[in-house]
Amino acid sequence: MATNASLDLDIQDGAGDSYIINNNSYVSAKEVYGGYRCADRGLLLPFISEYTWPEEVRALLYLVGLLYCFLGVAIIADIFMGSIEKITSKTRKVYLTSEKEDEPEVIEVRIWSDAVANLTLMALGSSAPEILLSIIEVIGNGFNSGELGPGTIVGSAAFNLFVISAVCVISIPEGETRRIKDIKVFAVTAVFSIVAYLWLLIMLVSVSVNEVEVWEAVVTFLLFPSLVILAWLAEKNFCGVPNKTDTSKQIELGNFQPAMEAEAPCECCLVWMGVKEPRRVTADKFLKERQYFRDGRLDRDGLVAFIKEVKNYPGLTDEDAAVLAASKLVESQSHSRMWYRVGAVRSMTGGRKTQPQLSYKLKERSKDRMKTLIMLEDGTNQVYSAMNEHPEAPTVGEVPKVMPHKNAIIDFHAATAAVMENIGKFPVAICRSGKLDSRVSIRVETIDGTATEGQDYIPINEVITFESGETEKIIEVEIINDNQWEPDEEFFLKLSLLVDSEKRKGVQLGRISIMEITILNDDEPGMVMFQKRGFLVKESIGNAVIPVVRKNGADGEITVKWRTIDKSAVSGRDFEGGEGILIFKHTEIEQNIEIPIIDDMTPEKDEHFEIELYNPEGGAKLGQISRTAVTITNDDDFNNVLSNMMMMTNANLDALQVHHDTYVSQIKDALNVNGGDIENATGMDYVLHFLTFGWKIIFSLVPPPSILGGWLCFFVSLGAIGVLTAIIGDLASIFGCLVGLEDSVTAITFVALGTSLPDTFASKTAAVQEKFADNAVGNVTGSNSVNVFLGLGLPWLIASIYHAVKGTPFVVKAGSLGFSVGLFTGLCVVTIGLLMCRRVFGVFGKAELGGPTIPKYISGFAMICLWLIYVLCASFQAYGHFGKVK
Repeated sequence: MATNASLDLDIQDGAGDSYIINNNSYVSAKEVYGGYRCADRGLLLPFISEYTWPEEVRALLYLVGLLYCFLGVAIIADIFMGSIEKITSKTRKVYLTSEKEDEPEVIEVRIWSDAVANLTLMALGSSAPEILLSIIEVIGNGFNSGELGPGTIVGSAAFNLFVISAVCVISIPEGETRRIKDIKVFAVTAVFSIVAYLWLLIMLVSVSVNEVEVWEAVVTFLLFPSLVILAWLAEKNFCGVPNKTDTSKQIELGNFQPAMEAEAPCECCLVWMGVKEPRRVTADKFLKERQYFRDGRLDRDGLVAFIKEVKNYPGLTDEDAAVLAASKLVESQSHSRMWYRVGAVRSMTGGRKTQPQLSYKLKERSKDRMKTLIMLEDGTNQVYSAMNEHPEAPTVGEVPKVMPHKNAIIDFHAATAAVMENIGKFPVAICRSGKLDSRVSIRVETIDGTATEGQDYIPINEVITFESGETEKIIEVEIINDNQWEPDEEFFLKLSLLVDSEKRKGVQLGRISIMEITILNDDEPGMVMFQKRGFLVKESIGNAVIPVVRKNGADGEITVKWRTIDKSAVSGRDFEGGEGILIFKHTEIEQNIEIPIIDDMTPEKDEHFEIELYNPEGGAKLGQISRTAVTITNDDDFNNVLSNMMMMTNANLDALQVHHDTYVSQIKDALNVNGGDIENATGMDYVLHFLTFGWKIIFSLVPPPSILGGWLCFFVSLGAIGVLTAIIGDLASIFGCLVGLEDSVTAITFVALGTSLPDTFASKTAAVQEKFADNAVGNVTGSNSVNVFLGLGLPWLIASIYHAVKGTPFVVKAGSLGFSVGLFTGLCVVTIGLLMCRRVFGVFGKAELGGPTIPKYISGFAMICLWLIYVLCASFQAYGHFGKVK
């Protein structure tokens, strides 16, 4: 073998593992592949040598990679929670007596208890990254403890309790509050959340200092089933005073609370769309009259009631009604914290939304309706059929709907009037209704019919002004008497808004903005009668308008009584009948009777009722047609319409599911922005979809939850979360090393925030949309407890058993962890105490969330300050500013 001397080599030691050979510097392979700074901090990373990379570039790349992996773990956690939803949604059938003797009522009740589901699978779903990070770190370190996993557990708990609670307190709309409903369950989880961290502190600094023995790890782990059992007992009320509300009945009724306020079934959708103003109805009435679910599907009778409500709003198609029905059904369900977390993740990643979205077209339709109302204010679309049908009169549209709660409504007292040719001048009343608190102006002008201005009447074109509180103005119309015989003639008075946009604000034309004036040649009071012997109306018409005319004279004021007579159509079932009086003022020749028609949305034969005129007064007589028949007909083939509506509504419901049933739908959602709902996708959805597209494609290969009841998806996605968590741990550790952060500081800041951000958005949404605070903050204490019992108890149990077998101690240095745990425990007591004070004292609104504005913001600010105190103090201690804890 050749020697250095025989090869004439001059070898000298250089810096580190470098060598100088014949004045040339060489670096050993050990130095290149593992000897550079922070290269030994990861379990899996780095994959390649970064020896020549500048440290600034490495730090930036590791930060970007860390943030990107947070998105990835959020996406796979979304799928993981879909499997949990599938597992926990299993139900059993319960048979109840019903009004029908041969057909019992069947309801479905969930098998999983809410408390058990929240503290086991759902807690694991939201905390899986933190728990797996701690387990992987212990195993990766040769069954020795590290700082990143435990630090993330405590840091995440601090963020959840302080920051998420603060966000939820502040985000409640003005004047509203949210209380925790299951206060007993919350009390159990709150106590355990304090006990968990006290027990950690006792283990680390008192019982066995800087060491965790097997029995201590066993106790830590066994506290988890103890928590679940006690929470379940509290939920079932096996101890203590009975609940005011029977929760079992709540399940049967759909989790609605008696005496609480709830929006009507479709009103919230219509309010949301901008079609209707919000109002409130009691949940009692809602439950008894508005039940939509049966066996998890839309109930036929419920859909009929819903369509009847929706059809009161013109311009909505059957497709629109199906979207609104599905939206309301989803909103009326009770949702878990997991549902809100999945929705938050999908909003962050441009995925398919779990909450209903109105289509762009449906939103635009509501805007178009508002524009139409504005156009109608101009008077261009407001007219009577007589004017439309007259060959010499302009055609100007139909009668508009008015909004008296927003505007002053101006119209004529009557739609028609008849005067004698020799009358000279006669008064016409212009009426004002609606808002009366402002000064408004309107233009009135004449329009020729068969009567011609200048020959038969004096033209009018003037502005009429109503002062504040004024309800009537009188104008004088002058008729020209030419002493020549001619047939009856008519002309029109028209109201219109002024051209000046400022003077158009706050005023709107009423239903009678066109008045027909007929010039007669006699002076008799006349006869009153119906125009026709029969009228045919559709069941969905709303109000049947039956005209009554005055003929052969229009002199003086007359009255006539009317009443409805039941035939095959019955008042109260098919129409709203009754009786009334019609008043014809001097020269008025037509009035209308309006009869509301009830649309019961059931297939039936044509039915009819009659209306009778009787007892005319003022000198008038009854004409030939004093009784008329009104026939109510069905609109369409009802069964086909309803079947189509059921299909469309169920299709919309399926699109709003949390989980996927097939690989096809799962991959389709991954490939398309907003899950394929391109119409409602925003620009931000496209950006987020682009950034997360790779993760979505990879995780779309996870088996869908429909296979094996969701368990296969559960374990596969849990494994994927484990792999990603290991990478996140490496990224966080190396990044912290490169920028000079201790692992404990990296854990309570970057890692804790990254894993808890989806929970923040989920809790905020739940706080705003739910009637109670349980899904917003009620589950935080339970999740924090589970983090300790599983995130530390399980890995420490494995490691302590491993070391016990080898005869070595399992060392867990108190150090920063002990200080962090002690500090958090004290601040935790303060925060829970603040929440309880908010629940008890009226100054806070006697609720954990919301309430009066100033106390609400003070509470939120205080909780944020507690989190900042925790982060700053824990960081200062980690760098020795408070002294090292041994």
